[in-house]
Amino acid sequence: MLAIHQRMAELWTLRRGRELTQAEHDELMLCMEANATYVWNRLKLENLSLCASMTADYEWLHDICERMEKLGPKH
Repeated sequence: MLAIHQRMAELWTLRRGRELTQAEHDELMLCMEANATYVWNRLKLENLSLCASMTADYEWLHDICERMEKLGPKH
């Protein structure tokens, strides 16, 4: 889990009990944007990984796997 996911969950939980302040709302929107970016980058790398595997390009596959590790944990 990335730190943004923890904070997004905290803000979402607060939202269930009360209105968020403008700063909290803005932070929630930033977390959601960061999450969307993370997900699309992860999916792109997973698709590229499949392409590298199907073409037996192991150097490319190794590079993609390194990039996935740097991106952070998978959900």
